[in-house]
Amino acid sequence: MLNRVGFARLVFFLGAALLALFEVANVYFIMPLPGSQRTRSLELAYALYSARWSIRAAAAVLMLVGAWPVLRAGNRTRIAAAITLLVVSGVSYAFNFRMAADAMFLPPKTVRMEPASRNSVALDRLVVGVEQNGEARAYPLQFIGYHHQLRDTIANTEVLVSYCTVCRTGRVFRPVVKGEVMQFRLVGMDHFNAMLEDVRTGSWWRQANGQAVAGPLMGAIMAEVPSRQVSLKQWLALYPNSLVFQGDSAFTAEYTKDYAFERGTSRKKLTGTDTASWREKSWVVGVSLGGVSRAYDWNHLERERVINDVVGKTPIVIALASDSVSFFAFERPDASIMFTIDGDSLVAGAGATAKRYAFNGKGTDGALMPIIASQEFWHSWQTFQPTTDQFPRTQQAAK
Repeated sequence: MLNRVGFARLVFFLGAALLALFEVANVYFIMPLPGSQRTRSLELAYALYSARWSIRAAAAVLMLVGAWPVLRAGNRTRIAAAITLLVVSGVSYAFNFRMAADAMFLPPKTVRMEPASRNSVALDRLVVGVEQNGEARAYPLQFIGYHHQLRDTIANTEVLVSYCTVCRTGRVFRPVVKGEVMQFRLVGMDHFNAMLEDVRTGSWWRQANGQAVAGPLMGAIMAEVPSRQVSLKQWLALYPNSLVFQGDSAFTAEYTKDYAFERGTSRKKLTGTDTASWREKSWVVGVSLGGVSRAYDWNHLERERVINDVVGKTPIVIALASDSVSFFAFERPDASIMFTIDGDSLVAGAGATAKRYAFNGKGTDGALMPIIASQEFWHSWQTFQPTTDQFPRTQQAAK
């Protein structure tokens, strides 16, 4: 049986083990580590994170209780204690300052926007484009894919521009909740989607839909600002006065140099693309209207170039530009009006009565109403839109 001194020593090593295990678990459930993203662990992750200082304090107390007996023990025990402290310190440092999401992916220190005349970003790079009240801005994926989030102001409206490369989701939100402008940091991910934490309440927000999924504000939703994922060349053709984010020179080494992710040629486990349809990493275009969610197979869109459909009760059209990377989605004026595509224009009708519309929605006879549509990996859209159906619904898709 253990005497009092032996028990105290045991308490020291138990405290050290508790601290090390906690630091690992505190990061494991909210980072893309083996097995962590395929289980329902959000509640546990948030509980651990919320209790982090209490757990650390308890571990520290246990270690302090056993510290004096350990110091008075023989050399073997002191050496074991020293090694344990080194291991625990190394684990704590690694998981808090190296593996934590906000330590790996930093927000830009400066947001430098330039007009086309001073732009240095290649025109064939993909961007998330936003237009508000006549003011347009473009945010290249090669930059925001690293940062995950940045803040900007468009037409006197503050926006949160976000991107998750593991889900291939670009989203722009108004970071205002209950009348208060919120500040965020990247905290990790859940089911492979980036999560943000608001500084004021510590609530966790899902990047895929702007909803608070844990914490005091759970259930709150940020309003989404319509955006489009297109090539910079296509964007500037539609909005020649647009400003373009140039990236932060402090992070040049972190920015993506090649086009593998953007063009779908990457085969990396987390960010690579499946070329076949309806696989986890296959591309889809997702639309949610009137309580109905639908995923459109990107391969099908590439073949057809234009899709006329009805989602809920809303007739829509989705079109793919001639560059095969820029897509657009609009509400059709009427379900009876079917669109075709001619170069980089949408055409309704034929002959002398045909009506043409540019991909910004503007036409000779009014304008088309844009709808929110997102290109995502199939696993992302299916996870966060669990009632979604598929278009076209083939035998393969039904498996």
